Amino acid sequence: MRIGILGTGNVGQALASAWARAGHDVVIGSRRPDDQELRTKLRELTAEGVRIDSPAGAAAHAEVLVNATPGTASVALLRTIGAPALAGKVILDVGVGFLEDGTLSHPVVSLGEEIQEAFPGTPVVKTLCTIDRKVMVAPDSLEGPGTVFLSGDDAAAKKTVRGLLADLGWSDDALLDLGGIATARGQENFALLFMGIATATGTYEFGIRVVLPG
Repeated sequence: MRIGILGTGNVGQALASAWARAGHDVVIGSRRPDDQELRTKLRELTAEGVRIDSPAGAAAHAEVLVNATPGTASVALLRTIGAPALAGKVILDVGVGFLEDGTLSHPVVSLGEEIQEAFPGTPVVKTLCTIDRKVMVAPDSLEGPGTVFLSGDDAAAKKTVRGLLADLGWSDDALLDLGGIATARGQENFALLFMGIATATGTYEFGIRVVLPG
């Protein structure tokens, strides 16, 4: 599958590497794709076959476009690409926005919802934002099974995203469909509890698991 990834930070790099190793055709988008410092930073990715392009170039390449940018900047960046260029693709949204004081930038209406409202012709699926980038691509690193959530209005888009999550090592029974894109609010607000758990345990590398009655 052709995957475009917006964001060259730790999350974008981890996902690009994992999906490239799984056999996908991955392009990572940056506002400065020709910058030598950036290319040095991403040399391990390019050695794996990942290409570097502009955000618009990554979007043009993609069947699935992954938003791994800071949530405070995501919609503005997607608007520079434009709704016509995004129409018919799937956006897999991993982003969460934090303000300088540590509070969420989207405490009421989620970033996932904001993206979906801005681009109604492009189905958005929110996932992976409740775990650290290392756990995203290595679920077997946990001592026990974890749970990953999906939020989105389009069933076909969710099916596509499930396949990509399987390629990261997530089993189908680890995936919990929460419902429509409005349920992304819960996923994003978990970021505050995530930071509390990380502080209490001294690590970001943990998962959460939904445990049902016996």
